[in-house]
Amino acid sequence: MTNQPSRGLINPYEGMPEKPEFTLSSTDILDGEPLPAEQYGQSAGGSNQSPQLSWSGFPEETKSFVVTCYDPDAPTGSGFWHWAVANIPGSVTDLPANAGAANSTLLPEGAITMPNEKRDPAFAGAAPPAGTGVHHYWFVVHALNVDHIDIDPQATPAVLGFMMREAVLARAIIVATGEYGNAA
Repeated sequence: MTNQPSRGLINPYEGMPEKPEFTLSSTDILDGEPLPAEQYGQSAGGSNQSPQLSWSGFPEETKSFVVTCYDPDAPTGSGFWHWAVANIPGSVTDLPANAGAANSTLLPEGAITMPNEKRDPAFAGAAPPAGTGVHHYWFVVHALNVDHIDIDPQATPAVLGFMMREAVLARAIIVATGEYGNAA
């Protein structure tokens, strides 16, 4: 089994322990396809709406999930975390569109939305700067072998990644693309 398929210039999971994959689908985004306007930030002409996500085929011993969205192509030297939600119960297998809105009531009880790179505990839509080419948005559902991650709700998604690293059983991935001006 491969670590994860290479879907862009930068694979953020390369060099990490290999994990099996399970299925991630969406009524809003498709693997390898451009993001719709709804998933772009308002400053880029979009609706700043997190996509609908559904997952299946994860390991039986899964006790919780973490959902993340990361752009490794952001011109920052460290990428850009758009979204991270921890402590999604193992019985939950989907999130509706716009579950990533600030103060969302669409997330399951107990779920924690970590601050994104803008320091908002919400989904931050795509807004690639002019001249930076195609960006790859890695929407990932991580299946964990623990009921919850004991993490400060103000911690960064990178800290979340560190804290859950030993608990990850499998990953499901959709990589959508975005480019400056594509939401308009």
